[in-house]
Amino acid sequence: MDRSFYRFVLSFRGGIKDDLLSTFAESMFNDSSFPKEEKDFDPLSRYIEEKAEPEMPSVIFDELYKLYEERFR
Repeated sequence: MDRSFYRFVLSFRGGIKDDLLSTFAESMFNDSSFPKEEKDFDPLSRYIEEKAEPEMPSVIFDELYKLYEERFR
């Protein structure tokens, strides 16, 4: 994978208000401490579980990471 997870998820910004993927992307974008260059599941998952805002639930992270793997692996 050449592209970080962060850069992949940014493509979901600007969606409709009730879209959970878009809400996750907006919240992640506004989180200045999000690991922007990370590509691996475990460190990203740990961050989501320990430090992420409520608008970034782990179930949505899992869905986005699966899409990320399908596209870039």
